[in-house]
Amino acid sequence: FVWQTSIQAPLVMASAAIGFSQYLTYLVHLDTMQQHLVSGGLIIFVCFLLYRNIETVGKLSVFLWSVVILTVIWIIVSGLTHRQQDIPMLPSGSSSFFSFAFWGAVGHASIKTVYSYLGYYNVCHLGGEIRNPEVNIPRSIMISIAGITGLYLLMNFSVMSVIPWQSVKADDQYLVSTFIEKIYGHSAAVVATVLILWIAMASLFALVLGYSRVPFAAATDGNFFRVFAKLHPTKNFPYVSLLVMCGIGFLFSLRMKMTDVINSILAMRIIVQFMAQAVGVVLLRKKNGKGSLPFRMWLYPLPVIVSLLIWAFLFYHTGWYALYGTCIALLGLGVFFIFRYATRKKALSAAS
Repeated sequence: FVWQTSIQAPLVMASAAIGFSQYLTYLVHLDTMQQHLVSGGLIIFVCFLLYRNIETVGKLSVFLWSVVILTVIWIIVSGLTHRQQDIPMLPSGSSSFFSFAFWGAVGHASIKTVYSYLGYYNVCHLGGEIRNPEVNIPRSIMISIAGITGLYLLMNFSVMSVIPWQSVKADDQYLVSTFIEKIYGHSAAVVATVLILWIAMASLFALVLGYSRVPFAAATDGNFFRVFAKLHPTKNFPYVSLLVMCGIGFLFSLRMKMTDVINSILAMRIIVQFMAQAVGVVLLRKKNGKGSLPFRMWLYPLPVIVSLLIWAFLFYHTGWYALYGTCIALLGLGVFFIFRYATRKKALSAAS
């Protein structure tokens, strides 16, 4: 898990930064090299914002989040109050949804959809810095899932109420800006674009904050390279982990394309994290019994089986990236056993 996080976390950073630079082209023309420079510069800027103690970072997070929510509300209200009544929201015709082509489309679309939800468990990465984690972590996860679902549905319904989904092109990068421009004009679209860029930066801020704690926590437990366990001498945050994660993310943002990044992220994360943690819950329950577990799984083991089937379906639709993800997982497993062997050997030598 830690090994794949050290690779796919920078990929997630790169995806947010690349998305930022691509959307910036609505305001100013940028060639490919300039877009990469912007995405790399954004990661450096976010690293600068996070290079401080957690109390200050928490205040920054609330400020960034407030602007994000206000922007989302503006988009939703604008669409609902300017709805075009004659726009059909669902496809028409007699063709059945339950066909091979339909499920192929579902698999392709689900990859992007799951990517959009990935931040729902970001609070878990900050477990050591959360007050009352037994209460606040599950609460945060449930609120995040419900909130993201509601906001996404409302935003999509609002945008599609003004712009017919049939007219949206696959390579349309400025859908929300076009939506605002159609309602209020170009000047309002410029403001909306700036706010969307703010959202992209805020998402990058949140995910870097969470991911930088994973190698630190593993190193503290003796399961990763010891240097990652270092805390800043005065600000008391894992600065080595933060700098390394941002450094790798910076390199990825200079070289990769958005589609490649998203497929790589999902391929690695599905097999190492989502499928493995479903199996891990079963093994943990079998080893320790359900009495020692703090939460109850309704209809156990049905949710485990269903989730494994869904993740396998999505894993298949990542294409060749499924093979790459498997190779990364096996590589990480090899590194883990080598690391553990070296640690045990050193401990035996010290004891003798």
